[in-house]
This record gives sequence, C-alpha cells and structure tokens, in this order.
Amino acid sequence: MLRTHTCGELRPEHIGQTVTLCGWVQRTRDKGAILWIDLRDRYGLTQIALEEGVEAENVRETARHLGREFVLSVTGTVAERYSKNDKIPTGAIEIRPETLEILNPAKLPPFLIEDETDGGDDLRMKYRYLDLRRTPVRNNLMLRHKMAQAVRRYLDGQEFIEVETPVLIKSTPEGARDFVVPSRMNPGEFYALPQSPQTFKQLLMVSGFDRYFQIVKCFRDEDLRADRQPEFTQIDCEMAFVTQEDILNTFEGLTRYLFKEIKGLDFPTVPRMTYADAMRRFGNDKPDTRFAMEFVELNDVVKGQGFPVFDNAGLVVGINASTCAHFTRKQLDELTDFVKRPQIGATGLIYARVEAGGVVKSSVDKFYSQEELQRWKAAFHANDGDLLLIIAGEPNKARKALSELRLEMGQRLGLRNKEDFSPLWVVDFPLLEYSEEENRYFAMHHPFTSPKPEDLALLNSPDTIGQVRANAYDLVINGVEVGGGSIRIHDRAVQARMFGLLGFTPEEAQAQFGFLLDAFEYGAPPHGGIAFGFDRLCSLFGGADSIRDFIAFPKNNSGRDVMIDSPSPISGAQLKELSIATAVVAK
Repeated sequence: MLRTHTCGELRPEHIGQTVTLCGWVQRTRDKGAILWIDLRDRYGLTQIALEEGVEAENVRETARHLGREFVLSVTGTVAERYSKNDKIPTGAIEIRPETLEILNPAKLPPFLIEDETDGGDDLRMKYRYLDLRRTPVRNNLMLRHKMAQAVRRYLDGQEFIEVETPVLIKSTPEGARDFVVPSRMNPGEFYALPQSPQTFKQLLMVSGFDRYFQIVKCFRDEDLRADRQPEFTQIDCEMAFVTQEDILNTFEGLTRYLFKEIKGLDFPTVPRMTYADAMRRFGNDKPDTRFAMEFVELNDVVKGQGFPVFDNAGLVVGINASTCAHFTRKQLDELTDFVKRPQIGATGLIYARVEAGGVVKSSVDKFYSQEELQRWKAAFHANDGDLLLIIAGEPNKARKALSELRLEMGQRLGLRNKEDFSPLWVVDFPLLEYSEEENRYFAMHHPFTSPKPEDLALLNSPDTIGQVRANAYDLVINGVEVGGGSIRIHDRAVQARMFGLLGFTPEEAQAQFGFLLDAFEYGAPPHGGIAFGFDRLCSLFGGADSIRDFIAFPKNNSGRDVMIDSPSPISGAQLKELSIATAVVAK
C-alpha cells in the first residue's frame, strides 16, 4: 500500500507516529512562516503543517507549488494541532511532513470541489468524475451502498435467492417504450432491454425458486424528470405459495429494517389504506400522510344557491388549511394562479376565512348567506383562524387539482419535513382503467396482475368490469410511490381472459407471451411479488428530490450522458454489420 492510513483516520492516540497519507489537495494556505495543506480522500481530510525552520526547505518549496486537486503523498509525524477544529474528526491532529511527493499534478478544475460548489448542473454532469469527489455526492453513493447491503442482508435472512435474469430479451408491451438492440446474427430482428424482469421472475416461480430477488438495472424509453432516468435500479422480488398478506408482511419487514439500519427509526407497523379511500380523502393514490388536510366533499352543502360554478360542477371539494386565515390577498392570488397552471388544470379557486368569533368571510359572499357559510364551517370542522380552499369541476380533475394544492400548502406550511417519514400501504387498486381516447381497457399495473377472487364474476359483464379490484399494492413513503406489486395470475385460462380484456387476440397473446402461457401448463404455483425503486428509495432516505443525486453516472433530462457524449452515431461499417440503414424522420 502506498499509504499507512487514510485522511479520515488519525486521532490524538496516533500522535508521535510516522505515517504516510495519499490524497488530493483540497486547498493550501500560505502565511509565509507557516504553510498549511488540507489533504483529502474519500474518508476525510487531514491538515499538513509546514513551518519555517522546522520542515526542510525543499519540502516547503514543493508545497508552495501545489495546486488544487494535485495528487499527493505525504510522509511525516502525527502532531497535536495547535488550533483545533472540532468540525472534523481529524481536527485535533496535523502532520509535520518529512517528505512530500507529487504523484500527479492537476489542471485547475472547472468548478470548486467543495460541499458548496459554484458549478451548475450541466457543468458538473460533464465533469461528473470531479463532482463525485465532493463530500455530499460521495455521501449519497455511500448511503446507496449501505442500503444495498442492508437489502441483501434482510432478504438473505428470509431465505431469498439472488438470481440474475437476462438483459437482452423480447420486446413486450409493458406500458413504456422499449430500448431496442439490433441483432447482428439475426438481421432485421431486435432484442429489447428489460423494463423489468417481470416474466422471468414468474418463470423462476414455475421453476421452483420460491423466493427470488435481485438488485437489477431496468430500462424505459420515456420522457425524463427529476425522479426518472432511462436506466434505473429496482429491488425486484417474487415469492411462491403466498397470499397478499404474506407479501405485505415480508416487505413491510424489509421497510422497517431499512429505516432501523439506515436512519435509526422504529416503525412498529405500516398502516394500510384502500385505493378508494386514498382517492376520496387525498385525491391521490400515493398520499403524503405526514400531514392531514383531508378532502371535504361539499356537493350537498354548497349547491342550489345560484352560484353556477358550484351548481354546474360534478364535484365541489375542499381542504381546511388550519390557522391560515391570515393569508394576504397576494398569497391567495398566488394559490389561484398555482391551481390554474396547465399541468394542474383547475379553472379557479374559491376561499373562505373563519374570522375571530366564528364569522365566515368568503370570496363568493354575494351568493351565500352567513347561515349557509356556517354550514361550510361545520362541514370542514373549522375553527377561528382557519382558511377553507375549494375547487369545483369534473370529479377526477377537481381531485387532481386539489391534491396538488394540498401538497403545495403542506410545503408552504413546513409540514413536509424531509426528516419525517410516513410509510403507507395502498391496496385494492382497480384491475383495469378505461381509455376514452382508445375506447378500451388498460391494465392499471400490468397484464399479469390477478383480480381479487371475490371479484372474478364481475369480469363477465361489460357493466361491471371497471369495478374489479386487483390483488395489487403499492408502498408509499411521504407521497412517493417507492414500491409496487401484485399477486400474479397463475392459471392459463384466467391469463388468456385478461389478455382478451386488454385487446389482445389469442394469436397476439401467444406471439408476445406464449412462453409464459406455456409454462403455466407445467404446474405454476400461486405467486406474487413486488419491486422497489431503489434509486427513489435512496433519494428519500437521503432527503433529496432527485434520484440523479444517487446515481454515479446519470443522464440529463434529454437522456444524454454529456460526460461521454452518448448517445452518438455509429460508423457505417457497424451499421452494415447489423444490416441496418438509417433515415432520421422529423417528428
């Protein structure tokens, strides 16, 4: 080893020892008679002190020519630091060097390699290998490592087997677009990169591997945002001979284990909520339950008073922003503009203040008497000083808009602390959702999700198909879906029926999924599973909004890796080998 210790290791008990450290120059400070170097590696930072008349002049001269990020080897004696720094673990000692060797000089970095940097996102993405030297970014990847190890420990203790599944697979319609890979040996044919190992983990259940997992790369060609990347990582799991209850208990155990191991938090249990209740109470199938502010439906309270916005609406619904009656007109206008943004879609916002003494003042007072407004107050269980925020419109759109407003209010009121955690199981999702545009049903999760046995008869009538519930479940933490799964269909006839409902002809189903349907005829056990978004789970535990911060080499919002300039054209010779000619068509 070129070093005897790391830059984060030395303590007062090492004083007097001769050591060798290697690392990068964080900064130098030259005060003439004394010169300091802060030497950094991934373990920490150690101060090197060179004093005139004490250290050799040739060593001091070398130190004077050091630049930021030079790679350095220092051999010297550990000494007590005169001016101690209690903000770092090595702050009680320093190194008095005997030799100082430049292992490699460095160009001036394009941004500061500091916790608080002056580099913008694009610049840091281009020089990601430099950004990774920064402590916050390094800590994110250390957290990711610890979480991966904890996941493996827990699942190994539950007798799960880690099995790798193929990366070059068959293209199947799973919702998002596939990334495709041309086959040189099979001209005109393509592999797809897996959006998930879904069919393979089901085949492993047929194979008798009754507890499978892997921490696996998946790929989806979809529009990107802060919590999406074209390649992402899942904790993928499947179990055989189980019910939904078994899976919820097993992976609630994993969730609680991670919180205990990584955050030191104890959750005695994870509460459950049906999809129907989540939509009714929060307008969202992944509600943030760190705060209340639940929906209050008002159709029976506000209609019939001559106010057309309410009278013509399919749903009038609101929230009680407790103690917010002091909001100014400017703040209320900001909230109105917020809900009218195109991506939220409300046409406006009605508000009412509960003033001292219980009097209610609203933005529609000319339509409602004080007696009627008191009914509003009663419906919201409002108190003096509360602010009532109300949206009206088509039911689904009104719920969506109010859900976004609720989250915005939670943010403004400081109710969404990233160090507070509220995990929740959402269960009993609809099996299917109907597309008016395409005039057909889609699977809300995926085509292999089992309907609840008690709802099977509802599949036989077009009038009741939409009422069928799935044996499906999502794990939600702080309003973020971090995991989802289902009990799978293991009967060929039921699976064929499901494909039919989704618009597949028997021939199309056989062409796409024949390998799975055929496997079901050889003794498929009852099985089910779950997949966690590992990147997203890491970002939640790390208190960040973007999963990009927890991926070593992420893509930007255009799906590009600007560091290696990918994607990029390939040579004509490569295209010829693949029997492919390209013609880029304008969209």
